[in-house]
Amino acid sequence: LERAWSLRSEKVMPSNLVDSVNQMIKQRSFKVENLDTLKGSSPFGEIIYSALKNKNASLEVLKDSIEESSGLVAHKLETNINALGTISTVAPLLGLFGTIVGMVELFSSFTSSGHDVAIFARGISVALYNTAGGIVVAVPAMIAFRYYRSKVENFLNEMQIQTIAIIETARGERS
Repeated sequence: LERAWSLRSEKVMPSNLVDSVNQMIKQRSFKVENLDTLKGSSPFGEIIYSALKNKNASLEVLKDSIEESSGLVAHKLETNINALGTISTVAPLLGLFGTIVGMVELFSSFTSSGHDVAIFARGISVALYNTAGGIVVAVPAMIAFRYYRSKVENFLNEMQIQTIAIIETARGERS
């Protein structure tokens, strides 16, 4: 739920941000205050800020600044996503542990005087419930993990493409 809230498109890449930056470029109103506001506006704003700060540098320096700020933004956007991956990995193992406990209980139903059907059935039940429980937790966690990881990658790709377009506009290479 936290990732769903934090990774909303409007929060990560506000739709009006590119237009407002292009407007600043056309009006040539690059001031430190504008750039500082841009940096704090959103993750996308951080990348644009870094690029605009280095817009007159060589292409290599500009590329490095975009990649560096993208890496920092990626780290922020991926917060708590690895927890989903860990949950999806550990849940089946805990289910397997519960299965073993159920099997131990199942085998305890066999005694020298015969076997107790109720204990045998309860052992099977414990084993199956734990196995199912591990899978029920792991599958949605794995789906969420992959979904949010993909969403972050898509955001980063789109932010880099749009940042390059903004820099080309700022350098006069694009209208």
